[in-house]
Amino acid sequence: MSWTYAGHYRNYPDGAESPTTFAGRAVVDFGGTEPDETVAWRISIGPQADDDAGEEWEVLAEFEGDRTHPIFRAVFEGFLDTVPPASVEALVVGRWGPELEEDEAPIQILCEAAERLTGLKAMFVGEQAGIDQWYEAHVEELLAAYPQLETLRVRGGMGDSTGLRHPLTHTSLRHLAIESGALSRDTVVAIAESDLPALEHLELWLGDELHDGPTIADLAPILSGARWPRLRYLGLRNAELADEIALAMATAPVVARLATLDLSLGTLSDTGAEALLTGQPLTHLHRLDLHHHFLSPVAQTRLLSELPGIVDVSDGQGDDAPHRYTAGNRL
Repeated sequence: MSWTYAGHYRNYPDGAESPTTFAGRAVVDFGGTEPDETVAWRISIGPQADDDAGEEWEVLAEFEGDRTHPIFRAVFEGFLDTVPPASVEALVVGRWGPELEEDEAPIQILCEAAERLTGLKAMFVGEQAGIDQWYEAHVEELLAAYPQLETLRVRGGMGDSTGLRHPLTHTSLRHLAIESGALSRDTVVAIAESDLPALEHLELWLGDELHDGPTIADLAPILSGARWPRLRYLGLRNAELADEIALAMATAPVVARLATLDLSLGTLSDTGAEALLTGQPLTHLHRLDLHHHFLSPVAQTRLLSELPGIVDVSDGQGDDAPHRYTAGNRL
């Protein structure tokens, strides 16, 4: 496969904001300009892929048991044949099919490539998915295939579609982020019970309280601070239960060791702000991120006064809004 051929299939939805960096590296599309530095490679195909592949691929996929879209497989295999696989440190998996359908997520081909991608440290799956996109990310399988992986970010999926139903065990993972419109209770419980001794950054987009969503009790092992001694960033973001989380943070032991507490993108009101201000000290934090909130001007002023240079209270939605909503509802 030529470099130009791969470029033919790059495409992003109208209005999508594609990241320019990932895991500290510039994101570069395979099929674009060849870089002269270490980058995060993005593999993505466009909506015209079904027309190019033809209808017979679905019959063949059913027969062989692999529903990786043939155009994505061709582009990905071309990538492995063009870029020295051992040199790839970061990979961004964008659009893997025209509709990002559940049965097309390229988990099998990613796991198959593990023996060649021996230097891979960071992976972003679903970069072009919506946070409510339903597909099987199979986090457990990916981490098992890549024991050296240090960063894993997954976007999309509601309920159990992250493929996380059991606690994880991984000795190298430092950053774990799951962006969801409604993360299931079972997934949160599995993460909270995971054995991740190197974990420094945990970011969970909890979403709306639907489909038997997580409770504060489910978050207790995380808030205790006992499970991951290296944790320095905790993000419980895009949460409808933002006030309840803030109330728990007022006494949560984990806060004392954090550098960043991120409660952004949620429905935080003055009730949650009061809990943060009257609870345990937060002045040791480097950053308290509360952006996208429903705080009154008085609460915002107080936060900025008592936590100068630390707190972010941008993107206020107004304390008189008729309905509080997570930022994910706008994505």
